[in-house]
Amino acid sequence: MVKMGRSVLCQIGIEFFEFLKESNRESITDRIELRDIYNAEFRSRNAGTKDPNFGSVLWGLKMSNKVTRRRDNIRFNSTVTTLFLDQWHSATRCRPEPVQREAAGPGTVQTYTSADVAETGVRARRKLASLLMNRLETDRAQFISDKNGVCIDSDHQFENGKLCLRVERSYECLVSLKVKNTGTKPVYFTYYTPLHWLRDFHLKDEHNVTRKNPLCLQPGDSYEVQVKLCCRSVGFYPATLAFEFKPDLQTSAAAFHILRYIEAQCITALGRELAPEAPYRPRSLPAWTPEADCSIVDGQRPEGLSVMQLVYVIELKRYPMPPYVNALIQALKHSTYSDKRALLESPLCWERYAEKFQLLLYLEQQQMEVDIKRYNIPNSDKEDVVMTRDPQNKKLLILEVPGVSENRPSVLRGDSLLVYPVGERGVKYRGYVHSVQLDSVKLGFGPKLLELFLDGMKFNVEFTVNPLPVRVQQRAAELAPKSRMGTVLFPAAPAPSSQHTELPQLRLFDRNLEKNPEQYQAVQHIVAGSSKPAPYLVFGPPGTGCPVCSGKTVTVVEAIKQIEKTQVSCHILACAPSNSAADLLCRKILDHVDEHKVFRMYASSRDPNVVPEELKACSNLVGECYLYPAKEMLMAYRVVVTTLLTAGRLVSGAIPAGHFTHVFVDEAGHAVETECLVPLAGLLDAESGQVVLAGDPKQLGPILRSPFALKYGMGVSLLERLMTDFSLYRKVDGAVDNRFVTKLLRNYRSHPAILKIPNELFYDNELQYCADEMLRSSYCHWEHLKKQGFPVIFHGVTGIDDQEKSSPSFFNIAEAEVLMDYVRKLLQTDGKKGVATISPRDIGIIAPYRKQVQKIRKALTKVEKDFKFKDMSKLKVGSVEEFQGQERRVILVSTVRSSPNYLEIDKKFHLGFVKNEKRFNVAVTRAKALLIVVGNPRVLKADDTWARFIQYCRDEGGYDGYEQVEEDKDVVERLAVLFSNIEIQVETAESAVQQHLDPEWRSDL
Repeated sequence: MVKMGRSVLCQIGIEFFEFLKESNRESITDRIELRDIYNAEFRSRNAGTKDPNFGSVLWGLKMSNKVTRRRDNIRFNSTVTTLFLDQWHSATRCRPEPVQREAAGPGTVQTYTSADVAETGVRARRKLASLLMNRLETDRAQFISDKNGVCIDSDHQFENGKLCLRVERSYECLVSLKVKNTGTKPVYFTYYTPLHWLRDFHLKDEHNVTRKNPLCLQPGDSYEVQVKLCCRSVGFYPATLAFEFKPDLQTSAAAFHILRYIEAQCITALGRELAPEAPYRPRSLPAWTPEADCSIVDGQRPEGLSVMQLVYVIELKRYPMPPYVNALIQALKHSTYSDKRALLESPLCWERYAEKFQLLLYLEQQQMEVDIKRYNIPNSDKEDVVMTRDPQNKKLLILEVPGVSENRPSVLRGDSLLVYPVGERGVKYRGYVHSVQLDSVKLGFGPKLLELFLDGMKFNVEFTVNPLPVRVQQRAAELAPKSRMGTVLFPAAPAPSSQHTELPQLRLFDRNLEKNPEQYQAVQHIVAGSSKPAPYLVFGPPGTGCPVCSGKTVTVVEAIKQIEKTQVSCHILACAPSNSAADLLCRKILDHVDEHKVFRMYASSRDPNVVPEELKACSNLVGECYLYPAKEMLMAYRVVVTTLLTAGRLVSGAIPAGHFTHVFVDEAGHAVETECLVPLAGLLDAESGQVVLAGDPKQLGPILRSPFALKYGMGVSLLERLMTDFSLYRKVDGAVDNRFVTKLLRNYRSHPAILKIPNELFYDNELQYCADEMLRSSYCHWEHLKKQGFPVIFHGVTGIDDQEKSSPSFFNIAEAEVLMDYVRKLLQTDGKKGVATISPRDIGIIAPYRKQVQKIRKALTKVEKDFKFKDMSKLKVGSVEEFQGQERRVILVSTVRSSPNYLEIDKKFHLGFVKNEKRFNVAVTRAKALLIVVGNPRVLKADDTWARFIQYCRDEGGYDGYEQVEEDKDVVERLAVLFSNIEIQVETAESAVQQHLDPEWRSDL
């Protein structure tokens, strides 16, 4: 016999209880008597099938907390008994074998009953549901239509067979469905049922209609079925009701069916305010005139942004978009063959390395140029804009750009955009950005526009992508083969006989690292150069450093200091993908290295006002402009710190290959591979130089917009590719080879309960729990925990994936409402009952979609009114990307997804939390002392990672909220069929990443 799982055994036990209830024997508690009924009447009721023995079913019920057993006395718990209360009433005494009838026409299904042989309850419902499901996709309209003179309506308005209810305050409502016979002949009402169990809906009718107890409706008769909704919390509660009728009670008579959908949304006053502002209407991209079809009048570039003493020798070419790219995109969309497609689909190899990455860069650039048009004006929010003259400089015009402060879009000093007066065609005016304010930019235009400019003049605006970052990466990919980087980018495993490098004994600057064997060992290997020519990898899982600085960053900085101290001829290039990460590196290096030896080189587009005061003395910022020293002066510095892309200036200035003996890349997992190439190709001597990459390939990688760049591997960082593809970085006999890679193991951030699942799923259960005991346990006795001592809550909510206006990004009102309830509870219990004092700055809320972030921020403005002495602006709400590298004492997560329809979209384009392990990992590992996740368990359990997390919360007593009653494997697919809406499709080239996530545009050069 096939071994059955606990959930299956439990479900059979629940069906057995229904069988007992239908035969008025649910009060029996004697185990022997129940066993005899099970074996004699229930177990073999279907020919050819046999349920498992009674002992196994009893075990399944007991393990699922459905029964209580004391010796031979067995009682079903309230979770089972209340499930069947007021749902169906039947005097059926037994369950004979059903008789299958012939198939009928549209609107009918095969009938499994006759006047003599009736079946009701779970089995009948499931059979009926299965049959109807198979027909709904093709005969949906037929099933929801009234037929044969029978109509079903209500005091509430049905639309296309669906009744939508909004329930407030008490979360209770009563709906009376009227079954009417408007025909000329009698009709028998034989059966009605929901197609899946719902705890919150209760059905009732006066005559207790079942197949055993049918009701004859004479012409003109009307009969009432009451549907009562009793919800316990906010959310979306759908039900599909199937009604069965027969023209007579003869065996040969074919039944026909009518379906009705009821969708109830239980909502609070706050939820009303968060509701969609307008129905969703997808937008196509704004109209756009190609520059080739109009003349461009150039503007006034800002002066004095930089002083160039560095002479550029190595050319940075334009790398224009090849004409074949658009044809390639069409070939990729329609699966037609091309040689470029074959290159993309082939595994990455050194022989065609540069060619493949250059092609991927073109695909990404093309998508960026499409996505930036989202911000063009006119758009769905604005018809036009009005510019004003700058009071301080009449030659500059000020343009308001909402979102520029969040890099949506990114506009930097020296960038340009195009404007033209409304109604004017054939000419566009290029304006250069002279300065960026909070939500506006100051633009320099040529004299032609300034002469015709009038106050109140209306303009259209087109944003452009700065081509420099892609050009720098294109050159790096081109230089990689010429620089013979093969041994670095495709490292070979050492020969078995190779000598192990002797490790130096070091006195560390950061004495705390001496207590951490992994970090100390990593510094030793990096100083000794044990991995050369292969890169050395520092694998830093979440929380393996101090609150200010990650463990991998601390390790990298210590290695830099030791090399600078011990190796007289060294020159070190330290890089990171972002300016903030590069600033942190520089700040930590300066703790023990003379600032005259360190040079922090910024791009000229960097706003001087954001350069940290403590770094100005060692940086290239002089007053308000940036100085790029001559080559000889640059080569005199022992340590140069810059972003990956700005390192391209060193290549242009022809700093000789091999001058930099060591190249460090921190946060390497966040960068695309071609970014990591910039400080390597042309600067590193592949044989003698040492490359060190630090990061965590299990956390989020780089953000890409092109679906094809993602599909063909550009979303995999150099760090992740090396760790995945090359044996010298893999475990052997349960351990990594520390000559090439160190994995940091000590987590100084999170409570063990928070870290358990990420540790199990992503880090081989190797992480050690080293967080401060008092801090990590500060919410273990919070009064609103489901289980004291377990600071993790998964709160089940059945919300709706909503959209509004022209934004395709999703939001979920029910989840926002639940989150606000938790925020209130947190702030109300501030410092009470042994719980630590908390302020809004200690709380973070993470959501995967841009629109949900906005809705939560709006909800917080309502909550703020009740906490006037709390600065709610300090409570950070953001995407997973915005929280990477950060931590909070309390983290709340909204997963948003409540429909299975979009899961594959999320998976394909790396959106949302479902089907994305890295997003899950980053989100849950931000919390120190309390983690609260709000989501729809039915949808999330379709993903193995989420299923494990939810089960963990259940097992440990941390589950709250919505309880799924029926454990059907197909329930998600069933709901997808029943409640799918017709999606409005608009042809748009805009990427799914841009539409749903609207991520920040990279602003680091």
